[in-house]
Amino acid sequence: MDCCGAIFLCLCLLMLQNAAAEPRKELRIMENMEAPKARSSFSFPGQLHQLEQMLLNTSFPGHNLTLQTATIQSLAFKLSCDFSGLSLTSAAMKRVPQARSQHAMQFPSELTLDACKTRPRELRLICIYFSNAHFFKDENNSSLLNNYVLGAQLSHGHVNNLRDPVNISFWHNQSLEGYTTTCVFWKEGASKQHWGAWSPEGCHTEQPSPFQVLCRCNHLTYFAVLMQLSPALVPAELLAPLTYISLVGCSISIVASLLTVLLHFHARKQSDSLTRIHVNLHASVLLLNITFLLSPTFATSPVPGAACTALAAALHYALLSCLTWMAIEGFNLYLFLGRVYNTYIRRYMLKLCVLGWGAPALLVLLPLAVKSSVYGPCTIAVFDSWENGTGFQNTSICWVRSPVVHSVLVMGYGGLTSLFNLVVLAWALWTLRRLRARADAPSARACRDTVTVLGLTVLLGTTWALAFFSFGIFLLPQLFLFTILNSLYGFFLFLWFCSQRCRSEAEAKAKIEAFSSSQTTP
Repeated sequence: MDCCGAIFLCLCLLMLQNAAAEPRKELRIMENMEAPKARSSFSFPGQLHQLEQMLLNTSFPGHNLTLQTATIQSLAFKLSCDFSGLSLTSAAMKRVPQARSQHAMQFPSELTLDACKTRPRELRLICIYFSNAHFFKDENNSSLLNNYVLGAQLSHGHVNNLRDPVNISFWHNQSLEGYTTTCVFWKEGASKQHWGAWSPEGCHTEQPSPFQVLCRCNHLTYFAVLMQLSPALVPAELLAPLTYISLVGCSISIVASLLTVLLHFHARKQSDSLTRIHVNLHASVLLLNITFLLSPTFATSPVPGAACTALAAALHYALLSCLTWMAIEGFNLYLFLGRVYNTYIRRYMLKLCVLGWGAPALLVLLPLAVKSSVYGPCTIAVFDSWENGTGFQNTSICWVRSPVVHSVLVMGYGGLTSLFNLVVLAWALWTLRRLRARADAPSARACRDTVTVLGLTVLLGTTWALAFFSFGIFLLPQLFLFTILNSLYGFFLFLWFCSQRCRSEAEAKAKIEAFSSSQTTP
């Protein structure tokens, strides 16, 4: 009897020893995942999948298992079909040494509903938490809140389209005001250069407080919160009217610019360099409006790919060309008012066309050749006020994705152009005021020139400077003024073109009548 008891005791100790030793395999994989070689190679996805399978199949005493290394924490839970939900908080778990802020995950009772239809013997829920974002680097090198990635997986198939979502909370030790926070999940195989990419599909972002981000997602995978500096967010309730205004205004500008170009080709023999500069500006505005209207459609297509990249590059090129021709208009105005004697520039229009069309092409092709991912689908966050917080929605367009390129070749380039034209406009007003003060300058002509220069405020694109007032109390007025004025920019140019043409025809007619009267006078 004693011998049998001793053998039984040895067998129990041996089983306990094997059960205790088994999780060491998972720990070994977690430590290998943290090795420097795993960060720069494609071995990490395979190790992660191996860790998931081992956690789903490992045996352990009790209802849960917790494994932890320096930056990874793994948990496994035994579930039954009478699952009523599960809440996990970092405060109740072992703290990862590098983790500074708290996080939590709440799983609904619906989680096991589909899996229990096949009557499995046992369900297993695993959670893998990463406190270092270098395992999930995408092509944009996105910044993650707290560098946290929280993942969950259920045995017996994938969990999708939950009616009651999984709630993932992230807390930060500083206020998140001034940042755009977007809940995303890791979509494996979505990138050619990396083993995956971040996607906001199936996740809704809320911000109950300035220190917390709440993600409501209808599936299980690896979740995180993207962070972007955002001085101003577009209110969701204003998105529809702004979109409608843009659609109507750009459509009117397209028709107006097209008519102007056609009228120019119809009477190109009578055109001078000033008219040709106006027409080139119209052509750039026409291209800008067309690419802008097509951009959201291509960004929301099932497979954006190269088409969205090409359209984003074309939209950026059209914007740079439009800004360049505005600056050329300012330079030409300076020559027109500032020169005392006729200034002849050899092949003037050819040089202006090289500058107006060639320089923007070079500025677009250079970053595109270095990295094609600088253009593509770009997500714009808009916020929607809720009773208990703020929810975020997303809209996409084909546009510049690189923050550096956007800062330098969009905001910087546009700022320099607007500043140059504002200086030229102020100098032109001062010059005409000085001319009016002269005794030999006819007041009627001086007043007419003043009205002309005021009309040039549209021609020089000074309304584009409103883009730099999108903050604080100026946000809402700026949104509507910028959208209305700049979507109708082509129409305003058309009116200016027609007025100048009518004025030149009236002056030519007056000269002919004066010459005829002088010939008939005895």
